[in-house]
Amino acid sequence: MRSPLIAAALGLLLLVDVAQAQTLVATSNIIVRASGRTIDFTSDTTTSIRDSKIVREAHDDAASFVASDGNIRGAQLEAAFNTLRTRVPEARDASDQVLAEAILAL
Repeated sequence: MRSPLIAAALGLLLLVDVAQAQTLVATSNIIVRASGRTIDFTSDTTTSIRDSKIVREAHDDAASFVASDGNIRGAQLEAAFNTLRTRVPEARDASDQVLAEAILAL
């Protein structure tokens, strides 16, 4: 009587382990793809805007923005966001966080 219950319990544990492994793989893939998009965007953007004085002057504001999880927004950073979104088509749909990280990558 106990043997089928033990086998069923072990089978359920195996299924749970497989499901958790698949969830971990899916989560990892999402993170890798998001990182890749950020890196690609940063690379494209830094090439286009490296010489912009407005964007270069926003470096310290961008550092504060990133360090505070978006709570500190300086005037120079806002000007840089506007410049980026005007000049770089890829920046129009990018989040403020991604743009701030791109500015820091300059």
